[in-house]
Amino acid sequence: MGHRVLIAGGGIGGLAAAYAAAGAGAQVRLFERASAFGEVGAGIQLGPNVTRVLHGWGLGQGLRALAAYPERLQVRSVASGAVLGLLRLGKTALQRYGAPYATVHRAELHALLLQAVRQQGGAELQLQREVLAVEQDPLAVRVQTGGEQWHDADLLVAADGLWSTVRRCVLDDGAPRLTGHRAYRALVPLSGLPAAMRSNDVTVWVGSGLHAVVYPVRAGEWLNVVAIVQDAPAPASQSALLAQHWDHASDGRVLRSALGGCATELADLVHAVDRWRMWVLCDRPPMTGPKQHVRGRVALLGDAAHPMRPYLAQGAGMAIEDAAELGRVLSGTPADVCAALQDYANRRWRRNRQVQQRALRNGQIFHAQGLLRLARDAAMRVLGERLIDMPWLYRA
Repeated sequence: MGHRVLIAGGGIGGLAAAYAAAGAGAQVRLFERASAFGEVGAGIQLGPNVTRVLHGWGLGQGLRALAAYPERLQVRSVASGAVLGLLRLGKTALQRYGAPYATVHRAELHALLLQAVRQQGGAELQLQREVLAVEQDPLAVRVQTGGEQWHDADLLVAADGLWSTVRRCVLDDGAPRLTGHRAYRALVPLSGLPAAMRSNDVTVWVGSGLHAVVYPVRAGEWLNVVAIVQDAPAPASQSALLAQHWDHASDGRVLRSALGGCATELADLVHAVDRWRMWVLCDRPPMTGPKQHVRGRVALLGDAAHPMRPYLAQGAGMAIEDAAELGRVLSGTPADVCAALQDYANRRWRRNRQVQQRALRNGQIFHAQGLLRLARDAAMRVLGERLIDMPWLYRA
């Protein structure tokens, strides 16, 4: 019999971990605090490093049925609308990296993973079970899910997100930090937009103190629009409350005001959207060592371990990569679980740190002002694809 694995959290990271662990022969129990499995948010981008994992799990056909596969990524100026740089995707990404670049609705990727976990077997999924406390000793880990109910296992995977209870129990290193940025997201059916606004590209609009990203989802039938604006200062208590109750309805007035004077094409698209969701962005500083990934018999995964800003479009990707590595170290049912988890931490923390650092850097570039903005635009025009492409990320 394989190791007994508990997983806290039934989001994309938790389901990916359940699939990988069960595939490695573990006996998995996953606890999700919600009353039904589902995912909030809108679109996500999946680079070749992520689609390679999904294809390796046998999910390529399912992904093709629901994803869009853009032919290019273009960077444009918020102020002028000029195209600053292009990155070829489509067949070029497939030939260059051996896996495609895809864009997908978050809920549909979640549903694909949920179906895969159920069809594979080996994982028990329990709803309305929230992990409230964690205890461990050299022989086992125990979690409490409510009342006096405790569950024993050989290891615990914390996939319970940015505000992870498990992280608080085992690391006790404080709350996530406020970034000072707010994100606005919307989904729009392409059929409801004028022909001039329809696009199968990924378009990154870079400005001063803000940027926007637009790309297709739902097999290319819908457009995902996200704009991120540097926030005006607000009382810490108010911002923290907004951050923890993160998904808010918005009429977009603040966003439209911030985009005043932007290129006509972007302004027209933003004004065509009448319903937005807004949330306050939080993160943690880049990882500093393997102890932020593993403590004894507890492994942290995805946002519970390394929440990052969305400026590299790799948050979900790194959670899926974490899950794949976890499955690898559990293959063959290693005798020493703690040593196997330490191997997982040693293999993952530096890459996650690098992605966190690059996301921070991208945010500074996307929102550059003054002379730095002019230098950014000039460099993008001259270097183009050489500046935009990321072989270090996509080949891993």
